[in-house]
Amino acid sequence: MKKSVLLGALTVASLVAGAASAGTLEDVKARGKMNCGVSTGVPGFAEPDANGVWKGFDVAVCRAVAAAVLGDSDAIEFVPTTGKTRFTALASGEIDMLARNTTWTFSRDVDLKFEFTGVNYYDGQGFMVPADLGVASAKDLDGATVCIQTGTTTELNLADFFRVNNISYEPVPIETGAEAVQQFLAGACDVYTTDASALAAQRAGFENPAAYTVLPEIISKEPLGPLVRHGDNNWGDIVRWTLNALITAEELGVTSANIGEMAAGTNNPEINRLLGTEGDLGGMLGLDKEWAKRALMVEGNYGEIFAGNIGTETQIGLARGLNAQWTQGGLIYSPPFR
Repeated sequence: MKKSVLLGALTVASLVAGAASAGTLEDVKARGKMNCGVSTGVPGFAEPDANGVWKGFDVAVCRAVAAAVLGDSDAIEFVPTTGKTRFTALASGEIDMLARNTTWTFSRDVDLKFEFTGVNYYDGQGFMVPADLGVASAKDLDGATVCIQTGTTTELNLADFFRVNNISYEPVPIETGAEAVQQFLAGACDVYTTDASALAAQRAGFENPAAYTVLPEIISKEPLGPLVRHGDNNWGDIVRWTLNALITAEELGVTSANIGEMAAGTNNPEINRLLGTEGDLGGMLGLDKEWAKRALMVEGNYGEIFAGNIGTETQIGLARGLNAQWTQGGLIYSPPFR
């Protein structure tokens, strides 16, 4: 087992070394579209609508980058990836960035040679059970069968939690979130565990959500964010600072409703630098002065994207919590635009 894991890591690392030698920005411009890796479907975060159009919180980050680089938020090929296929797709160059519920960890950053460009959602792993199971705590799950996505930090965290609490479980391995939900609802497992945000998103779509309980324990830190390959610093900067533009715009009060007025110039130098009316931050990225303005015109700032896709007024119903701006007691924080 250890040998196969090592070989897998070496394969991904070697793919990265080859794929990162070319300039991704130049490749995307020449292609005329960006290839963005997303999940196979998590409500509110990334899933195609009835017309096959991808929408969601993570999808919005992809669209913002495409708008910044190509001037067209629809100039994207969305590539669904599983926990097992996502890293190979990125390492091989099949996708230009990965924007799905992927946790920033030491080994993924260092050993797999990826570059996380920030955190767009601070999460943690939770557990969901049928209400009639009569369980009030994850520590009461001794001997339970657990639906778990393979190739994920969730799988590793689960083993750690049961080991620390000296209890046992029987894993029911699955490949995708959709399969996990199907198996869980069919009674193939007692428990479904994944990021708490995904549990809330999937539970919201159940025919009878009240029949299922999300247990109170959060057993891990799951900082989720977009990532790119090591070795192409310019492309990494573009993805990083596009996300930062969405975050900074919320902090500074730049919205989809007032961006036209703000882009004419304000008495706030940072807003002017962000929107390109002062200085030339875009030129440092190899883009024009209005790159961030275009990104913000897709779905608005970070707060608007959150509210419109997963916030309390949506079916998903997530409160900002840790994902509030730093000025509101949360962890969402961007370095300054200067």
